[in-house]
Order: sequence, then C-alpha cells, then structure tokens
Amino acid sequence: MSGLVVKELNVSHGAVEAIRGLSFTVAPGSLTAIIGANGAGKTTLLRALSGLKKAQSGSAFWNELSLLGAKPEGLVRAGVVHVADGKSVIPEFTVEENLDLGGLWRSDKKDVVLAKTEILQLFPALATRLKQHAATLSGGERQMVAIGRALMSRPKLLLLDEPSLGLAPKVIASIFDSLNELRKEFGLTIVLVEQNAVSALRVADNGVVINLGELVTAGPASQILSDPALRAAYLGV
Repeated sequence: MSGLVVKELNVSHGAVEAIRGLSFTVAPGSLTAIIGANGAGKTTLLRALSGLKKAQSGSAFWNELSLLGAKPEGLVRAGVVHVADGKSVIPEFTVEENLDLGGLWRSDKKDVVLAKTEILQLFPALATRLKQHAATLSGGERQMVAIGRALMSRPKLLLLDEPSLGLAPKVIASIFDSLNELRKEFGLTIVLVEQNAVSALRVADNGVVINLGELVTAGPASQILSDPALRAAYLGV
C-alpha cells in the first residue's frame, strides 16, 4: 500500500497515554493537516513517525517502510524527514552551513548543489543571507532555513511541526504557499501539524482532527472547514 498508513497507534509518556488507537492514511503527493488543541498529541505523533519516540503498539508504514522503532537517521536516508517546532536551526551556523548539513550525507554532490539552488529560488529571502548566522535571522527566516535544510536531503515524506509558531500572518501565508508549491512541483507528501488550524486547512488536501490522542475525524480539508460543529469545537471560529 502506498503513502502513509497509520493503524491503531498507541504512544505513552510513562503512565500517560498520549496517542490512543489512532488510525489514518495520507495519500502520496498530498498535504494533510493534523490539527487539535494543545495536548492533543500532535507533536508526539510526529515524533513517533520519525523515530524519536517509541510507540507501545500499532503500526505506521511509509509505502513498504515500517516507521515505528526505526532510527531517525535511517528514516532520513529513506526519505522521511521531520522538521521540529523551532528547534531545527543551529544558531551559531550561517544560513549556508545550516543548509549544507541537510545534504552532508548525500553522495550525489551535483544534485546537492541543485537542491540548494532550488531552495533559494523557493525562499529568495535566504539568498542574500547565506553568510549570516542563523541567530541573526527573523523567526520566519529561521523557519525557511529549517525547511530548506530538510529539503536538501530530497525527502519524499516531510513531517512539519508547527511551522507557523510565533510568526506574523503574512509570513505564515508565505510559508504555506511555499509548502503547496513543493507538493505540486516535486510530488512531496507533507504532514503538517498546526495549531493555526484554519490557515493549515486552507492549503491542505485533507485534515485529521485529534483530541486527547484520539481521532475525532479525518477527511477533505474543505469538508472540515465547512462543518459548523468542528469549526466551533476545534477551529475556534
């Protein structure tokens, strides 16, 4: 079966069940938004899918690759890349050094150079800041660097945790537009965890709503946006 398939996933923090019996699918080349309130289990879900958190039971497959229990570095080499919320940039490194880290392990150095060119076209604000230390960048620029570094590895499945956290609305819109470009141009599959639910659903193909680690609903993003009960309960509108 192709795409991302999660079945009956259970993840705990000690005695606390963070994810309970969660099942959903993500089609190849689609953008799926995972939404829910603080404490819903969104970040835990991504950490389990990227090998950073052990799951107690269930399964998660990217195409034929089992994600649960795999080493994060092995998943990156297999095309599964996780961008954490605000923790994916090394402030002491320049923009270029941060980007280069993403392609350090790759043997096709010509394509590494090409990937960097494509990233700078996608995020032109970074092109004039390559020699700047990441610590001097704005929040939006740091997020562009974090996503750009992930793209240097030529991922097939991109797991993004709160890319809009703390950013101005115009910057959020720009980053979401860029994500949509990536999906359409490169066939990249994106799983986007967001508290900015309305903005995320507007660019997503599908949405997965979770509450206290359990599935509330999953389906077309437009359908979730148009449901009055879901809007009131989970979208804050």
